[in-house]
This record gives sequence, C-alpha cells and structure tokens, in this order.
Amino acid sequence: MDLHFRPALLTAAMQATLAIAPLWLFAALTTVSHAEPQAASTGGSDYPEIATAREGAPNIVLIMTDDTGFGVASTFGGPVPTPSLDKLAADGLRYTQFHTTAMCSPTRAALLTGRNHHAVATGTLTDFASGHHGYNAFIPKSAATIARVLKDNGYSTAMIGKHHNVPIGQLSASGPFDLWPTGLGFEYFFGFIQSDTDQWHPMLFRGTSRVDDEYNGAVLDQRLADDAIHWIHNQKAAAPEKPFFLYLAPGSNHTPHQAPREWIERFRGAFDIGWDAVRAQTLARQKAFGLVPQNTRLAPWPDAVPHWSQLTPDERKVQARYMEVFAGMVAYQDAQIGCVLSEIERMGLKDDTLVIFIEGDNGADAAGSPEGMLSEVGEIANQHTTLAQKLRTLEQAGSEGLETNYGTGWALAMNAPFTYYKQVASHLGGTRNALVVSWPKTIKSRGLRTQYHHVIDIMPTLLQAAAISPPDSVDGVRQQPIDGIAMEYSFDNPNTPTRRTTQYYEMLGNRGIYHEGWLANTTPQRLPWQMANMSADAMRNHAPEYRWELYELARDFSQSRDIAAKHRQKLAELQALFDEEARKNAVYPLDDRTAPNRYGPTYAHYLAQYDHYTYWGKDISVALEAAPRLTGRSFAIDADLAGLRENASGVIAAVGSRFGGWSFYLKDGHPAVAHALSPLEEDRFDLVAEAVIRPGTVRLRYELVYDGGGAGKGGTVRISIDGRKVAEKRIDKTITLPANVGETFDVGLDRGVTVSDRLPRDGKLEADVAKLTVRFAPSGEVPQ
Repeated sequence: MDLHFRPALLTAAMQATLAIAPLWLFAALTTVSHAEPQAASTGGSDYPEIATAREGAPNIVLIMTDDTGFGVASTFGGPVPTPSLDKLAADGLRYTQFHTTAMCSPTRAALLTGRNHHAVATGTLTDFASGHHGYNAFIPKSAATIARVLKDNGYSTAMIGKHHNVPIGQLSASGPFDLWPTGLGFEYFFGFIQSDTDQWHPMLFRGTSRVDDEYNGAVLDQRLADDAIHWIHNQKAAAPEKPFFLYLAPGSNHTPHQAPREWIERFRGAFDIGWDAVRAQTLARQKAFGLVPQNTRLAPWPDAVPHWSQLTPDERKVQARYMEVFAGMVAYQDAQIGCVLSEIERMGLKDDTLVIFIEGDNGADAAGSPEGMLSEVGEIANQHTTLAQKLRTLEQAGSEGLETNYGTGWALAMNAPFTYYKQVASHLGGTRNALVVSWPKTIKSRGLRTQYHHVIDIMPTLLQAAAISPPDSVDGVRQQPIDGIAMEYSFDNPNTPTRRTTQYYEMLGNRGIYHEGWLANTTPQRLPWQMANMSADAMRNHAPEYRWELYELARDFSQSRDIAAKHRQKLAELQALFDEEARKNAVYPLDDRTAPNRYGPTYAHYLAQYDHYTYWGKDISVALEAAPRLTGRSFAIDADLAGLRENASGVIAAVGSRFGGWSFYLKDGHPAVAHALSPLEEDRFDLVAEAVIRPGTVRLRYELVYDGGGAGKGGTVRISIDGRKVAEKRIDKTITLPANVGETFDVGLDRGVTVSDRLPRDGKLEADVAKLTVRFAPSGEVPQ
C-alpha cells in the first residue's frame, strides 16, 4: 500500500508525531513516489537563499610550507628528496619566477587577501607591529580573504596549520577573534597561532579553543595531515556535490627543527661535504632540469657567513648534523602532505581538484646565526650555547629535548642559486620561492613556467578557477582593489608574456623594485640573527641610508652582477618607481628596527600593565604578552590551594618551557621551584622544600628577590608555607625572555613544552586553586 503524504489531511496526532520526529523520517516521507497529483503545500516557499557554487566548480587545495628556500626540494634541484611534490609537479606545472614578501606574516596576509602586504597593514611580522597604517597588523575588513569570498559563494572552507596574522593583544581567551582563521572566512580551523610551535608538543587550537596535548608519539605534521583527511571525509559525507577549499599550512621547516629519528637517519652523512658543495651541486641539477638558464651562476656569498673550509672539524660535525635534521623534517613533511593528496586521489577527486603548492613563505631562515642554535628564542634572549655543548647534545638533535636551527651557511645553500635569505626582501634569496600548480582536468600541458608572479596573484587565480567575481562589498564594507593578477593565462601557454611587469618589495628596511626584467634593490645592513640588538645604533631608524644595487634579471637569473654603476639613469628611474609604489601601498615611514626596539609603543597601546595579576581557578593559560612578566624584577606568587590530598603533586603556575622558563609546583607534597635557562642540565635551577604541606587548604608563597643591574641577573628564591619560610636558595642568572614562541603563563598545569621533567606530562595539579596572585617589587625588595 502506497503512503501518500498530504500535509493538509494529517490528523492532529500525526502532526504532533512529525513535529518531534527526526529529520530522516521527514525526508523518507517526503521522498516516496506519488501516484497522483499532490495538493498545494500550506507551508509556503519563503526559504532563505543559500549560496551555492557554480556547477563543476573545482575543489581547491592551497598548500604553503614555511621557511623553505628555492633550492631545498628535489623538485627544484635541491638536495632533499620530495617525492610527493615531484609527483604533483609531474601532473602539472613548475613556476621558476614566483615570489613572496621575505617574511611570514606579510606573505600570509598577501596570500589570503590578494593585496600587497603593506596595503593590508602587514608590512612586517605581527610581532613587530607599529602604529602606522601599513604596519599595525590589523588586516582591514576592506580586504576580505579568499576563504571568505569562497565561503560566500558556496564553498566549504577549512584552514589547518599555521596562522601568524593575529595582532598583538588578541591571542588569549578574551579575543577578539575576528582576525583568527574562523573570523577570516574559514569555517573550520585546527592548528597553531604565532610564528612557530614545538613539533612534539605543539600549542594547538581548534576554532578558538585550546586543544590539550594529546601526545601519541607523532610529530605535528602527521596530526595536521590526519585532521585534513578527516575534514575532507566529513565534508564529502555531508555534501558530496559541494566543493571545498582546504588551506594546509604546516609550520615545519621553520624552527624548531624536529623530526622522527628514523627520517633524520636517512640523511646520515649526506651533508658532510658542506654547504658550499651542496649549493654548487644544486645549481648543477637546476641547470640539468632546465629550471634555470645555462649561464646562471651562483650569486655572491655574503662576507658575514663563513665558507665550509673555514670551519673546524668539530664545527663541521655540528653543522652537518643540524642539516640532517632539517632534511629529515622536510622529507617527513613532504610524506605527510603526500598522504593528503593521495587520499584525494583515492576518493576520485584528483582530476577536478586544483592544487597550488607554494614551497616556502619566504627563503630559508638565517636567524640561527653562522654557528646554529640549540633553541632560537632561548639562545638569543637567555643563554648562548658553546660548541662543546652542541657536540655533547648532537645525537639529541631533532628530538623532544632540543629545538635546533642550522647555521646561516645552510640557509644560503638552501636558497641556491640566489644570495641572502629570509627577512631580506631586497634579494631573491628572501623572496624567490618554488611553486607547483596541478589541475589535471583543466591544465592539459605540463612542464615549466617562467612568467614573473607574486603571492598576491594566488587569490585572483583561485577566484577565476571558481568563476567568481571579486565582491564590491562584504558585510557592507567596500572592498579595496585586488592587487594580484590571475595566473590562468600561463597554464597552457609556456611562452606567453608575463602580465606582472612591476612589483615592489620592502621588509624591515630592505627594499626592491622589479620592472620589466630589471630589479633595483638596497644592500642589507642588519644581519638576520641580530633580531634583539639593543645597541644605540639599532634603536635608530636609519633605513633611508641604504646603498642601492641594480640587476637585469632578464639576463642575470640569479641576481649575481650588480650593474648600478653602469646604468645610473635606469637605477634612478626604478628608485622613483619604488617611491611611487611605496606611497600607493602605505610603505612609508620606513623602519628597519626589530623587536624589542620597535614594538614597545604598540604593546603599551594595546596591553594594560598591572602592578599585580589575579587568577581564579586552575586550567588557565594566558598568552605571554598578556601575562605577568617574571623577568628583570622581584616578584611573588601567592597561591591559595584547596582540596589538597596527602602527598599531592602538580604545577601551581608555570611560564615558558625547558628552553627558558619558571615552574612553581608540588612534588609528593613538597613545594618546589624549577628554572630553566636553556635545555642543558647545567643551566637548570631547582629548589625543593623539605617541608610537606598538610592536606586541606594552604597558602604557598614563591618569591624572587632580584639583584637588579639589568636583565638576566640573579637573586634569591624563597618558598613559604602559610607565612613560614621553608626554603631559600641563590640563583645566579635568570631568563630575560620565556621560551619558546607560543608558550603561555599557566595556572594549575604546564601546557606545551614543560619547564621541568619532574612531573608527568602537563603536570596537572592534584588540588584546586582558589586564588593565585602575582605581585612585583623593585630590585632588592620583597613584594608585599
């Protein structure tokens, strides 16, 4: 017997039943075939219109890796095998003249908005923001992102990985969150905020909520890949005809360099020949592959960086191992990205999925200095490690215990055939990155493309692929023009002339201007590893005093021959063009200072400073910028604990990590303090009271009476129980800055990389925190 669904004839009982019935029952009833015409529905048809993508709109996967130079991947002649990228390139196109901004936040802002980075207020890192229109780090609402535009046109949107575009003061639970991924058009976000995170114990968010560490032995890249696949599965399960936009941005290849040991071991001995030889071999392969003209030569080697022949045998041993770690990280990342792409292929989605793979948001990183580092932030700010210490910990490199960065010579080799590196926007080593595009159903040709392109060209390319016109307004805000030029014209025509004839560059005072095959640029002054230089000269903005160089890139692919002296008129023309572009894009005023010389006024403007901080309860984490600063002054932490059981353990408060930080904790009922100046055992301070706290309630006080005389000095550490001093010990040197990036001030646990290994993972407190207060006092005084 057929059931004919006629809403007008339903009995009251049936209507009541359907009112609470699950949607699947309603759908089943309404999809039964009918044997006769139906009566008109009394429910009306005034349904809101939902945006849908055009029929046949492609899925889009946008991939951007971090700190990976042009000469890293085997796909572009580099020494690290990247079979996943090789496979993608075999199915599509390799672009050899694609450019970024030379730094992380600016490249990502330009990528997402299709506008020049200064035009969207991201002239430098969000960490270096200043109170000028081109540098305040607030991406304007007049520059809606590619995610927002695609979402408004019927796409599902997700971002997985790194987001380094949240302004100062907006990293904690109080928000606002409009510049987090979910506020920029991404319906789903899983990843980390800020420049980097520990690969073994990352500081992660899902949406805007903190994800506690669920360590299972896997480094972050695997977790990101697994999450991306899971999201695609769910998206296609719910809406198989709806296209998706996945932005996958792993943070690996950036410091800290960490990877599974078996992947590092694949490269044992591979780099013993040194960075000069690896650089030369890379150029030879690039010529053999046709990636560069046959007359290309290696660009000049900067004077501040030693050649391999100038290193001692022990220095070579350290540097070779640090490069093995980096190579293992790159190879492992490539394998995880390959898992995502393989799953898309297994699902039958490959042919109609546009994949754009940008290998690096800038050139390779030189901030590790010529010597390399065990912990970048900690070593710059707190304690420089010696060669002997590096040798002693060599086999730990890449593991949970260290956060290494290789020496600057490797950065030069990884940027072959160019010179300079990340931060330096005046030279191709900072701005030239590898690009692969694949879209099997649409791009019929394969091979190389030499047209000149910039990261701002990605957004219009994606819009054109999806047949979407840029909106005139979004949420009532008129949109500023998109600066990018769609790249589709080059897809099936390798010889078509480039449509991008002009592009300016500027980063921390380093400048360049490309125009019709010529490049005029400044000569760098500050070394990239001098990020925290506090000299009087560094406090002064001397950007206008830079010398200028000139190159004819149409004949000199690697920017190797400065011809400014022979073409002074051409140089003057290009300098005038730079000035025109700079004024149009809010590049002025120029400022070549870095933190902490630059961001002081910005922090003061957005972040209130308190004479004390109070926290109610535990499981609280606060970004360092909004947390009490336990550096360079006396402080006291008063903690009212309740619900204590006998021999309770756990962290009461902690800031930083084993690479630089403080932890105030209980161990089997004993109050204790741990301080780490570096990851090395000799740089650790411990004070454990002999007294044991009683069960129930207690007030603990932890004090540092600081010596004064500048940052990083020593003092006296004390512990008191209910007003009675139970322990005291001298500490000779304290941290200047908690390390590393992304670590937080925690109450009731220690998230991310812990300061002390004397407690289980996270060290969650076996008690309640009724109230915790942090107070300060001048050097030599006890906080009241």
